[in-house]
Amino acid sequence: MFRSVLLTTSAVLALGGAAFAQEVEPTKLDEVVVTGSQVALPSVRPGGQVARGGRVGLFGALDAMDTPFATTSYTSQLARDQQARSVADVLQNDPAVRVTKGFGNFQELYVIRGFPVYSDDMTYNGLYGILPRQFVAAEFLERVEVFHGATAFLNGAAPGGSGVGGAVNLMPKRAPDGPLTRLTAGLEGESEVYLAADLARRFGAADEYGVRLNLARRDGEGGVEGQARELNVIGLGLDRRGDRARFSADIGWQDHRIDAPRPTVTPAGAIPAPPPADGNFAQPWTYTDEEQLFGVARGEFDVTDAVSAWAAFGGREGREQNVLANPRAQSDGTLSAYRFDNAREDAIWSGDVGVRADLVTGPVGHRLVASASQVQSKSANAYAFSSFAGFASDLYAPVAVTPPAADFFVGGDLSDPHVTERVKNSSIAIADMLSFMDGRLLATVGVRHQRIETRTYDYNTGAPQSGYDGEATTPALALVYKPHDRISLYANYVEALIPGQTAPAVSGGVPVQNGGEVLSPFRGEQVEVGAKYDAGAFGGSISLFRSVLPSAFVENNVFAANGEQENRGLEASVFGEPVDGLRLLAGVTLLDAELTRTAGGALDGKSPIGAPEFQGNVNLEWDVPAAAGLTLEARAVHTADQPANADNSVELESWTRFDAGVRYVFEAGSRTLTARARIENLADEDQWVAVGGYPGANYLTLGAPRTLTMSISAEF
Repeated sequence: MFRSVLLTTSAVLALGGAAFAQEVEPTKLDEVVVTGSQVALPSVRPGGQVARGGRVGLFGALDAMDTPFATTSYTSQLARDQQARSVADVLQNDPAVRVTKGFGNFQELYVIRGFPVYSDDMTYNGLYGILPRQFVAAEFLERVEVFHGATAFLNGAAPGGSGVGGAVNLMPKRAPDGPLTRLTAGLEGESEVYLAADLARRFGAADEYGVRLNLARRDGEGGVEGQARELNVIGLGLDRRGDRARFSADIGWQDHRIDAPRPTVTPAGAIPAPPPADGNFAQPWTYTDEEQLFGVARGEFDVTDAVSAWAAFGGREGREQNVLANPRAQSDGTLSAYRFDNAREDAIWSGDVGVRADLVTGPVGHRLVASASQVQSKSANAYAFSSFAGFASDLYAPVAVTPPAADFFVGGDLSDPHVTERVKNSSIAIADMLSFMDGRLLATVGVRHQRIETRTYDYNTGAPQSGYDGEATTPALALVYKPHDRISLYANYVEALIPGQTAPAVSGGVPVQNGGEVLSPFRGEQVEVGAKYDAGAFGGSISLFRSVLPSAFVENNVFAANGEQENRGLEASVFGEPVDGLRLLAGVTLLDAELTRTAGGALDGKSPIGAPEFQGNVNLEWDVPAAAGLTLEARAVHTADQPANADNSVELESWTRFDAGVRYVFEAGSRTLTARARIENLADEDQWVAVGGYPGANYLTLGAPRTLTMSISAEF
């Protein structure tokens, strides 16, 4: 049902949008930025690695110098040149982001400003819930837009409950001005084969209609022994661009399976020495398998020269099957694990409508924006555990065991799971971006009212169990001052919004007075000041921020928002092409994360698990003058020590990784070919690269081994 509705809706909207704007003169999408547009993309900076701006929630596309927040938008060219496989590979370039895995699974998870951002909470062309939740292939993406800071006002509350430290928006690919036929073949690690096709054409009297098709397949064993991947990707994008009407529709299908995926490891005390980076301590019978169909359509129309309206609608249907065995490790490497099977089915619908109006009152310009959005999800889940007594193995000399029966603790039917959760997030927002002094001073004020509804159901019977219904209003205040055409100073106050928790019936063997009470949504508060510099060919930014997030625990026999975490930090970054042929992406993040209120004050002053005090990135590309078409690339990524338990008595050691690459563009006959080779973890270091990612958890992620990735692309 979902597939037919989604395909039919996309087709009808595409035809309707084309007919609606048939007589309108088109614009050049890649050259002209419609400020505030919900469809158009900001132009790319010299060097091609980052864009001049990105989507800023309900405000649409804004130039970075007009944006009172810290943002970076990475391009598909950067992803292609680095042979990125997923969103996580692109985000390795961001000094404020670190990549880890989900809790007990293989979901990509991103830590921004010390807070987790779940892949469930990424937006796709501005809509929540649409993207595959475990892994998103890079072939779908035109831009990876990273927003640093709380986003409850701009985007609405994240349905998965993250979004405190930042957010990620992914923009789908669009047909460029000229025809594109790009075929790519590659090889990674031991035997993983990669094949891809990227095809695009524009049609119409003035090329106003565009179609872009992306196909990709990965199959084989990569750099980790015995870990085999099979990935199939299909992405189709349609667009119509004009002076008054702009429209896009995208549909994607992704089928991703990993056999014997190397799991995370939870230390039982002291952290064990890391095993060989190419080793695999997974049980050979484990796997993760997910299939996702998703799509979104978005259109906007300029009712007058000063008033525009937009609407967007999308959805996803997903299925996952997993057989896992994530071990617990002693300091000497002794492992203990049990089998965990789970099945999941998702159906999500997401929508957004709004209107934007520009007007002038005396010397003050106004950009008034109003929007309403909603995301609804229905999840069916089932699980089965083997005996918790578990089985033994070894981190350094893994032992393959016969799969134990997953019949010890069972919830639901793995072949036909019941619906166990329904979530509906609804919101309305209004904002005014005021302009003074001929646009040199911008002041933004806004407010969003949100309602979060959650219902849970019994795994075995499907009977209703509990519910949650909470409302909150989140304001935003922001300023931008441009004393010079190349300098932008900004400040903001914004909030994050997280669904409230349900009070337990018992704590420490004592009944809780308000057991069963659902708390109001938690508000995280952020204050930030910063500066941006844009010299045209290159630029940079620096920001200071303070974020405060409440948490709940039982105190005086009452469950309430008694806890608090405070993260303060500094971010600095540079980007662009300061010298012809030399491209730079670099930055640092200094973070002081502290638990300021904890139960009984036992952990007051301690740092949260997985929050390093320093992390930095440097990525350089150099076009060799003596060899036309030859480019050398190098990247260094460093992360300082990270607390690995609640009282900070155990730490994960700092780690550094070096990557290197080369590409060569040349002509063969009448074709342009690009050969690429890249080595990740050049020094072949064995190192744990992340601890935790899920609040309170301290599982360890082992870094990738030295891995060679090669590819050749031909354009016709």
